[in-house]
Amino acid sequence: MLNFEDRDRALIIGSSGGIGSALVKLLKEQLGEDRVNTVNRETDGFNFFDPESVERVANLFRGPYRLIFDATGGLEINEVPPEKSLRALDPQNMQHHFLVNTIGPALILKHFCNALPKNKISVFASLSARVGSIQDNGLGGWISYRASKAALNQVVRCAAIEIRRSHPESICVALHPGTVKTELTKKYVSRHKYVLPDIAAENLIDVLNNLGPEDTGGFFDYSGCPIPF
Repeated sequence: MLNFEDRDRALIIGSSGGIGSALVKLLKEQLGEDRVNTVNRETDGFNFFDPESVERVANLFRGPYRLIFDATGGLEINEVPPEKSLRALDPQNMQHHFLVNTIGPALILKHFCNALPKNKISVFASLSARVGSIQDNGLGGWISYRASKAALNQVVRCAAIEIRRSHPESICVALHPGTVKTELTKKYVSRHKYVLPDIAAENLIDVLNNLGPEDTGGFFDYSGCPIPF
């Protein structure tokens, strides 16, 4: 469990998005304004299409942070909808999905993980998606998004193993927030049960508060249930 103590801080990366901004609001209410730091493209020049910007911004946020939450990601990139079939597959769009949903979070892990404290339980969480589960895929479609999130899950798994060597109490996980109604998803939620960002944020923090170091490397949904890779 996180069990934030006095002076413990949290860092939300992707803080301008629907889920990211809800996480910031919730954590500021729980911890206080000055104990929650934020990173986003609009105010920090943080852009996965400029990989050097990730390292540059990371140098400004040395921590330590008990929680680093990567709330970045994209379903429609450059307003291109998810593919319904192989015929719609576009190489450039697929590259963009991997850049935003896989390579970007991998760079965050590379440059920010040392901001976790080594002597207490700490958490790095990254937003993934159930559709990134290979075993749980019975519908097909959404190839670029699915594949990029599946790759993200592998990045998180590998990072968890490595980070644990130097941070034995660390928890590094991928999280599925459920269907959340935001500007990015509003065209896709009508056929599904959904929650608003503030509820999603509460669910995700509850999940993290109930995980331990033995759960590192896992993939969990908004209720804390493991999702098969």
